[in-house]
Amino acid sequence: MNSRVLLAAESLAPTNSGIGRVARLMAKALGELAEEGGLRVRAVSLSDARNAPLDWAWATPCGGRRLEYVARVQGRACFADAVLYDSLSMARTHFMGPGRWRGALAWMHGIEVWENARPAHLAAARRTDVLVTNSDFTRRRAAALHAGLDHARVCWLGTESDSVPNVGPRPSCPPTALILSRIDAWTYKGHRELIAAWPAVAQQVPGARLLIAGAGPGLEDIRQLAQASPAAADIEFLGFVPTEQLEEVWARTSVFAMPSRGEGFGLVYIEAMRRGLPVIASQQDAGQEINVDGETGFNIDLEHPTELAEALVVLLRDRHRAQVLGAGGQRRWQRYFTWSAFRSRFRTVLGESLPPLLGIAR
Repeated sequence: MNSRVLLAAESLAPTNSGIGRVARLMAKALGELAEEGGLRVRAVSLSDARNAPLDWAWATPCGGRRLEYVARVQGRACFADAVLYDSLSMARTHFMGPGRWRGALAWMHGIEVWENARPAHLAAARRTDVLVTNSDFTRRRAAALHAGLDHARVCWLGTESDSVPNVGPRPSCPPTALILSRIDAWTYKGHRELIAAWPAVAQQVPGARLLIAGAGPGLEDIRQLAQASPAAADIEFLGFVPTEQLEEVWARTSVFAMPSRGEGFGLVYIEAMRRGLPVIASQQDAGQEINVDGETGFNIDLEHPTELAEALVVLLRDRHRAQVLGAGGQRRWQRYFTWSAFRSRFRTVLGESLPPLLGIAR
């Protein structure tokens, strides 16, 4: 009989959130294995509406009803050979019952297992049979801060497709840097640093624009900070951008810049690489593991604030340099971060780590 796998996730709907994308990557990989006859798969998602148009008929949305989600996961886990969780928050469900089921896999993503980690998340991580993390940076930082997490396996993420978006020739627009992310109250993504750097950039690159795309509880604070800048006229807020409109934003972009302090991986970096854009990340988080300094963009030291403005000026003023680094990023994406590359890595994790799944094709 084929192995039975349960996927438990916050959401499986198309989403711009990183954890949501991880859940969809797992669902796609499991769905392909099911089609090949290697697995029997079911899924439960917490937040998706009951009538949500999910891509997988075997997924059951719970409409945000937490008790229903817990009951469905625990009930179906009893009949599964393995249970896969998209995060440690979801993995807490696995240990709420009186016993412990075999074959639990959970992802840890970054800030939830770094400083100020919740005890419940750490407990779930320590009790998970297969702990998977998105980067070696996340693994090393978590293990240095908390005992019992050094068994995590690294599985780099990827895009949901192998195709290169057909954005066509970029319109004749001014040199433009884009930051695309959720804007939390704790704005660690680099918004403040970019706004602080922009007067120097605007002075050296006349007409340069900074696009800030995304929404969240920290948006108003960041908007007020930008309005107080001497370069306020060159900073544009786009708000939340629906998935179907993102290509228009990418087409306006010359450089993707997200000098963050808290990325465990940074899916948006590889989306920029996929589109042939140079990337500016930081040396303070896992961005430096994904973005190769001098090959696909620059990794700046946030402890030296002038580095950010200098990197932006180089890439916005020298279009040839930007194109060369962007092409390097696209080659790196094609080698490591496509859907096919992720699928191969994830199948290896399943086959080597979960005994009931040892027979799956890789």
